[in-house]
Amino acid sequence: MGVLEIKQLYKRFGHHEVLKGLDMDVPEHSIFGFVGQNGAGKTTTMKIILGLLKPDSGSVTVCGEKVTYGESKTNRYIGFLPDVPEFYGYMNPMEYLKLCGEITGLTKAQIKSKSEELLELVGLKDQKKKIGGFSRGMKQRLGIAQALLNDPKLLICDEPTSALDPIGRKEILDILYAAKGKTTIVFSTHILSDVEKICDRIAVLHEGKLALCGTLSEIKQRHRLHGFILEFESEKEASCFESAEDLKQPSIRLSRNGSTVKVLLPDGDMDGYFLLGLLSQKRIVPLKFAVMEPTLESLFLEVVR
Repeated sequence: MGVLEIKQLYKRFGHHEVLKGLDMDVPEHSIFGFVGQNGAGKTTTMKIILGLLKPDSGSVTVCGEKVTYGESKTNRYIGFLPDVPEFYGYMNPMEYLKLCGEITGLTKAQIKSKSEELLELVGLKDQKKKIGGFSRGMKQRLGIAQALLNDPKLLICDEPTSALDPIGRKEILDILYAAKGKTTIVFSTHILSDVEKICDRIAVLHEGKLALCGTLSEIKQRHRLHGFILEFESEKEASCFESAEDLKQPSIRLSRNGSTVKVLLPDGDMDGYFLLGLLSQKRIVPLKFAVMEPTLESLFLEVVR
């Protein structure tokens, strides 16, 4: 059983059906990339998980307990980082975590040890500056510390890197990856490169359902192109290979850029051995011979168009 399980979730706003039988299972201690276009239903799904929005039908369970709208019992298992976290600007990080710890019923000793541990994790341990003077990235890091304060089984992050510069994004991704040992993370985003860097599993939400779901390697394997990339030492070698008589078939698609040749073969008898045979005949040894794999971006565009 996953930490988070969603079964046949439906939600409609007026005439607009946002979720159409959504099924999702998030394994323990994974970083689950929840991807979709703006308006795809990611935020709606997260609000239902948190008990803040009532589904029309279907069920959501967290750690084996059913989520009920308006009742936050399952939220004791959940930490949540909104896309724009809000703080008391006159406090410093330690003061803010102390307040949060008192609200959640932690003892003074627990608050002190957990706050120090988490502020070190997010790189704010010795930060005495008031939160009101923090950058967006520093606020996101503090938001992660606050969300982890109560040792949640599930951490939900809503677009945590969307407004950050490359350095800030890397800092947040590194922190989330380090937190993987402590909790299970649902990482909602539209930044595909971030997903590829840290996520174990990926789900692409489109038109209310999951259009793609699995590990990145599984998804790429299912949608792998029957093609190869060859890099040669010189443009002359690339041109010589490209002009091979056996490649001049309507079913074979070629493209060359300098000393790199991409070959897309038809499904069937032709495979890598066919190309290796041509290379042997031409007595050419390529610098690189690789299977052409689809990128996450190309797969995403393919399913949402």
